[in-house]
Amino acid sequence: MEKLLVSITDAAKALSLGRTSIYELMRSGALETRKMGRRRLITAVSLRRLVEAQD
Repeated sequence: MEKLLVSITDAAKALSLGRTSIYELMRSGALETRKMGRRRLITAVSLRRLVEAQD
């Protein structure tokens, strides 16, 4: 089963970016997040959308 939500650290690794860059993308609205308990997670769909928009 494919992950629907990923941690900020995992998103940074997947995109080869630093955590600061991930937080900037979150603030700008380029990455969608969901709050699960105390954790802020990034949707896998928004990661794909960001990568596809770069092509």
